[in-house]
Amino acid sequence: MKRNRERFFGFSIIGFLLFFLTIGLTSTCSIFVYYLVGKSTNNNVWIVGISVLVTIIIGAVICAGLDIIRRKHMIEKPVKMILNATQKIASGDFSVKLTPLHEYSKYTEYDLIFENINIMTKELSKNEMLKNDFVSNVSHEIKTPLSIIQNYAKILQDKELTKNKKQEYLNGLITQTKKLADLISNILKLNKLENQQTVPEVEQFDLAELLRVTTLNYENLLEKKHLELECDIDEVSIVSSASLLEIVLNNLISNAIKFTDAGGKIAISLKQTKTHAIINITDTGCGISQEVGEHIFDKFYQGDTSRSTEGNGLGLALVKKVIDLIGGEISVKSKVGVGSTFTLKLNKG
Repeated sequence: MKRNRERFFGFSIIGFLLFFLTIGLTSTCSIFVYYLVGKSTNNNVWIVGISVLVTIIIGAVICAGLDIIRRKHMIEKPVKMILNATQKIASGDFSVKLTPLHEYSKYTEYDLIFENINIMTKELSKNEMLKNDFVSNVSHEIKTPLSIIQNYAKILQDKELTKNKKQEYLNGLITQTKKLADLISNILKLNKLENQQTVPEVEQFDLAELLRVTTLNYENLLEKKHLELECDIDEVSIVSSASLLEIVLNNLISNAIKFTDAGGKIAISLKQTKTHAIINITDTGCGISQEVGEHIFDKFYQGDTSRSTEGNGLGLALVKKVIDLIGGEISVKSKVGVGSTFTLKLNKG
C-alpha cells in the first residue's frame, strides 16, 4: 500500500508539471497569434476564430508530441522487453530475468509484470529440472530390475543348474517383476494425482475398520520379522475417500515394517477430536535426520539407501499427493537410531 501511494503521488507531480507545461505553451502561442492577427485586422470574429483554431492545433501537436515521447519510453520499451522475454521462454529458455525499470517504491504495472515473469521463469526452470531428474530416476529404477531379470533369465538357461538354485533365481525374477509393476503403478497414480485426473469418491466410512483391515494384511510380514505390534484404535467415522486413504495407510505401514529391524516394535493409534481424526504410525527403526526429513516426500528420494532395493522412492511422494488431494496434513517426527512417527490429521467431515 505504501509503495502504491508513493508511486501515485510521484506520477501525479510529473503529470501536473506536464499538464501545466502544455497549458502554458498553448496559452503563450495563443496570445502570440492573437497579437499577430489583431495587428493585421480589426475584425474581432476573425481574431477570435483564428486564435481558437491555432490554440486547438498547437495544443493537439504538443499533446501528440508528449504522448509519442511517453509511449516510447513508458510503453514501447517495456513491451518490447516483455515480448523478447516471452519469445525466449516459449523456445524453452527459462534463464530469462528482467530488471525492473524503476525503484521498488516507484514500480509501474510493467515492473510488476517483470517481477511476475521472473517468478514464472524461476518456477519453470525448477519444474524443468525436476522433470529431467524424474526421467533420469525412472530410467535408473527401470534399468536396474531389467538388468537383473536379464541376467537371471540367462542363468536359468543353464541345464546343469540345480533345482534349488533354479528356484532361487525364479524367486528373484518374481521379486524384480513385482518391483517393476509397483514402480509403473505408482508412476501412473502420481501422474493422475498431479494432473488432477483422479476425483476422490467421498463417502462416510469406518476409518477404524479400514485401519484394522489394512494392518492385518501385513500380519505375515510382521511375524516374519518378529515385530511387536501395538494397536490403540478408537472407533472413528469420517467423510473422505476410503480407496485413496488405503493407499496412504499401505505405504506408511509397509515403510514402518521395512525400516524396522527384526525384533523391533510397530505402534499404530487412531484418536479423534471434534473436527479431526488423528492416526499415528510409530516404529523403532533406523530413523531419519532432519535434513532427510525435509525431502522425504520428494519423488524418488530415499533417505536410507542401504534399503533402496526394497522400494522405488515414490511411496511417500504418493502419500503426500493423496493427503493434499483429500484435504489433510501429514508430518513426521524422527530420531536417527530411535525410530519415526508419521502423523496423519484428517478432516472428519
